[in-house]
Amino acid sequence: MSPRLEAEHLFKVFGRRPTEAVERLRQGADRDELRSDGTTAAVIDASFRVEAGEIFVVMGLSGSGKSTLLRMLNGLLEPTAGRVRFDGRDLTGLTDRALRELRSKKISMVFQHFALFPHRSVRDNAAYGLEVQGVPRAERARRADEALALCGLAGWEKSWPDELSGGMQQRVGLARALATDADLLLMDESFSALDPLIRRDMQDQLLELQKTLKKTIVFITHDLNEAMRLGDRIAVMRDGRIVQTGTAEDILLRPAGDYVASFVRDVDRSRVLTAGALMDTSVTGDAPACRCETARPATPFAELCAISARLSHRVSVVDEAGRVVGVVPRQRLVGFLGDEAAGPAPCDNPDGKVISRA
Repeated sequence: MSPRLEAEHLFKVFGRRPTEAVERLRQGADRDELRSDGTTAAVIDASFRVEAGEIFVVMGLSGSGKSTLLRMLNGLLEPTAGRVRFDGRDLTGLTDRALRELRSKKISMVFQHFALFPHRSVRDNAAYGLEVQGVPRAERARRADEALALCGLAGWEKSWPDELSGGMQQRVGLARALATDADLLLMDESFSALDPLIRRDMQDQLLELQKTLKKTIVFITHDLNEAMRLGDRIAVMRDGRIVQTGTAEDILLRPAGDYVASFVRDVDRSRVLTAGALMDTSVTGDAPACRCETARPATPFAELCAISARLSHRVSVVDEAGRVVGVVPRQRLVGFLGDEAAGPAPCDNPDGKVISRA
């Protein structure tokens, strides 16, 4: 299947002679060389694909180019070079009118700052995108109320924005995006202005909504823990370039260079890694004779450690049919924990080739 969204070799250069600057970048020039000429390369040769129903997170420090990249995805900024395709349609060739229609019906954006109208009720704020589309009042009120209910704001429809907490105001912004039933949501550091507890609550809310709605989402953040928690896949940006794209487990276990490795050094790996990421797949076969606990590929790291602590041998990882698809030696768990675990509890029946001692 074709991807829902595709970026092909995107460049965005601000300043004099941008086309010439792109050619210099393609030939190996870096940002600093261009900056000395009064030119800023915000995005350099960025390519990626986003599948339908995927949360694709773009992560990087301030100034890495992630927000500029996002604004090229819906035509708010025109690329200096490269292509953006949405459902196979080249957005870089659309007229201004066609782009406005696309943004009103197919692509919604959720901003970092809530951007609510203070003189409109919560319902009218949530319905604003539908109003722009020309949807009749009764219909847009119904759809806005449904979106607000999805975001946990049922009963607040007639309230005013200044009567809501910061987290509730951000939910209104999310409801406004959902009410249009857009195929693609672009979220630009949407939770970064919130307090930590409210931020985590909003992350929970988004993940819960995604189970039902299965939207295609591009989410911008500078917080690696947030990226790891939300992203089906993550693109890490540095100085305008995407330096690595992969799952959270890919980035934790196989960082592409020292820059990415420095990012993941302090990440709580127990929240990300699973048995499937850690297992040795050279050992497979029938289910072990021992009736002690086994793990599944999706078993979280913390649960895997608990299982290992109760066994005197490596943990067998089994599929739905009960066949062993790999094993996780204790030494591998200890390596990720950073210190030795307590001695294992004895196993009632540790015999069997598949589950022999690691």
